[in-house]
Amino acid sequence: HSSFLFLTVYLYCFFILPLCTSTGSTAYIIDTVGLSILPKDNVQSGTKVMIRCDARVSSSNISHLEYLFKFKRDDVEIHTANTTKDSTYYEINPARAVDSGNYQCQVSVKNKRKLSNTKALDVKGLQTPILHLNNSAPYESEEFKVTCSAPDEKGGLTFNFYKTFGDGQPQRIKKQQTTNNVLETTLTLSHIGDCFLSCDYEISLVSGPTSSNISNEIQVKVKELSIIPDMTILPNDIYEPDIVEVTCKVQIHLADIEIFLVKDRTVLSRTTEVFSKPQMYLEPVDLFEGESFRLNCSVKVFFPEMIGKTLKYHLYKDGTELISSATYAAVAHPNSNGNYSCKVEGTRISTPLHKESEAVIVKAKVPVSDPVLSVVGGKILLGKEFQLICHSHTGSLPIKYTLFTHNGRKMSREVSRSEDRATFDIPPIYKISDLKTFLCHASNNPRTPSKKALGQLLLKSTNIIEPISKPELTIHPSQDITEGQSIKLVCSVQTGSRPINFTWYHQESNGALASLSTNKLEEYHSISSANKKHSGKYYCTSTNPANESKWSESVTIEVKMAGWKKALIIVFCFILLLILFLVIALKTRLFHFKRQRAANLSVKSVSTKVERLSLTQAEVIDSNATPTMMGKSVWSDQVSGSGGYESDDQNSSMLPEKKAEPEYTEVQIKDADPTRAPAKRGTDNIYSEVRNSQQGVPEVPDGKPVEYAQLNHDGNHQPDNSQVSDQTLKRENITDSENNTDVHTGDLEEGTCDPAPDC
Repeated sequence: HSSFLFLTVYLYCFFILPLCTSTGSTAYIIDTVGLSILPKDNVQSGTKVMIRCDARVSSSNISHLEYLFKFKRDDVEIHTANTTKDSTYYEINPARAVDSGNYQCQVSVKNKRKLSNTKALDVKGLQTPILHLNNSAPYESEEFKVTCSAPDEKGGLTFNFYKTFGDGQPQRIKKQQTTNNVLETTLTLSHIGDCFLSCDYEISLVSGPTSSNISNEIQVKVKELSIIPDMTILPNDIYEPDIVEVTCKVQIHLADIEIFLVKDRTVLSRTTEVFSKPQMYLEPVDLFEGESFRLNCSVKVFFPEMIGKTLKYHLYKDGTELISSATYAAVAHPNSNGNYSCKVEGTRISTPLHKESEAVIVKAKVPVSDPVLSVVGGKILLGKEFQLICHSHTGSLPIKYTLFTHNGRKMSREVSRSEDRATFDIPPIYKISDLKTFLCHASNNPRTPSKKALGQLLLKSTNIIEPISKPELTIHPSQDITEGQSIKLVCSVQTGSRPINFTWYHQESNGALASLSTNKLEEYHSISSANKKHSGKYYCTSTNPANESKWSESVTIEVKMAGWKKALIIVFCFILLLILFLVIALKTRLFHFKRQRAANLSVKSVSTKVERLSLTQAEVIDSNATPTMMGKSVWSDQVSGSGGYESDDQNSSMLPEKKAEPEYTEVQIKDADPTRAPAKRGTDNIYSEVRNSQQGVPEVPDGKPVEYAQLNHDGNHQPDNSQVSDQTLKRENITDSENNTDVHTGDLEEGTCDPAPDC
């Protein structure tokens, strides 16, 4: 089964997929989706946290994929982003405890989606809440307002209120949940005396509920409510059927006090309000400057028959009577802001009655001003992601900002705090003209049109940087660079914001050759008087304010030898060959000359050396004739005044060995006597040694024996046998040097020389 599955996959990959690709269909798959938390997954409250999501997609025939990223916390979607990049991030600044949870990222490409792994973010620390009271000295059981807030926290909070007596433990007196970070409620205290009020809050996290620290403590003094009625009865002496008048009074200045007349636990009478406490109403409640508003003062309970005259209304602003009327209309303006109240007056039985309403605070909101678009950092790198801020300098919060991007995307942000800004993550743009299509709307009043900001203004306020293209290195001259020439290394780019910094490098050298900043798209570096060390590979780099370096392809330079050097080498080689030829020719000629000369020599004599003479037996005229050298007898005469042969031993002892240059002598042979028998041909050669020495200098024997051989003549020769026997040479031991020369004379009739015998 495994082999069959492998074969199926193989056939699909190598046959089916190429066919699909060739027909132009597209295929894609989401390989992986990764989630990371920066700077780490365990941070303190207030830290800036970035949740990054990266997707890896394999595709064919799709140049620009569009990714939909969805960030989730505890399976609840909190942020979405559309981009053509394979990564994006969700920023939490500052991170609070409510941001703790398990985060996931879902990536959707067309109709495919994939979830990342889950990572937990733990934000430690909660803000200490702040407690406010509107009355720190209430009466017993009197309601008063308290406010507990944690302005920096986010999400729904559960607030707890505590009272503490002396050094005792805090006692919780109220618990209430809210959807925001502040709670305003009412409390009543029944005890009389001093106590301390405080509050804290709880936040529900995935890991469980977490409580904050206790807020500031406020001392509260609860006063006793002392209501002592004073009752008088008139007349003192009552007789039947007299009329009795009972008057009950209370000496306390409290509102809404009812007085009852009771007899034996039976209420005989109670006082009833002739008119109720007036109330002020503002329309509209959400008031903006420039809008018309109306204040109405009214009473809910009114008994006209009990009032002799109609009620009189007086409106006050900040304690000053504004108008004697139940209504007031005006146009909202900063000068119209203030505390408004009303007073209602009436008369019953000649007793004036008057009651005042609670104050109504009128503070008109400021309409949002025209927003301004700006780029975070003040510059945009084409082809890179950037952030846009849409901000109105004036306008009451909250303000809702809506941004429309160049590709039709719509993004919204709501700003509720003055220190916050509406920041938008923008995908890369590749043309400067794309900025003109950006549009931002700002609104804080649903009854009026929103204000707009055009992206056209970004062109003036933003430094738009175009990344530099890949540089190209060219060489001038491009071919046949010889030593001594100047070389220009031209580095150029097609596009890029100025200024551009060019740097040239030689791979065989350490460091840069040169660096130059210019406002042009190309620049060059010159090498004067090039030589062999300038050969090699060169490349250049270019950078611009985008701070992204790019490298050119390497270019090889070969510096050739100069022409005059080549000519000099050729001439030198020619002269060298000529000299070598002449030497060889001279040696060859000398060698042939020596051979020719040697062939013409009969005897070769060497000073202080033993010379061996080889003579072919021939018929000589005189049987007693001896071979001669230079007209001298080779047997008896010495060269240059030798006194004849003395004793061999004596000569040997007297002559020191001295090397001398060889001397060539001619051995003269007399023509054969025609009356004699012809000389015998054959191999009867007689070998003899002839010793020559310098004049008057005896030879030093070297211990080598020299044999003197008898000259053999033809047996048919007529000389007397006794004479022949007398000419027999005796063998003597004579020292001889190492260099002996054998010279022979060949047959006299043939005129040839026999080869030297082996001795």
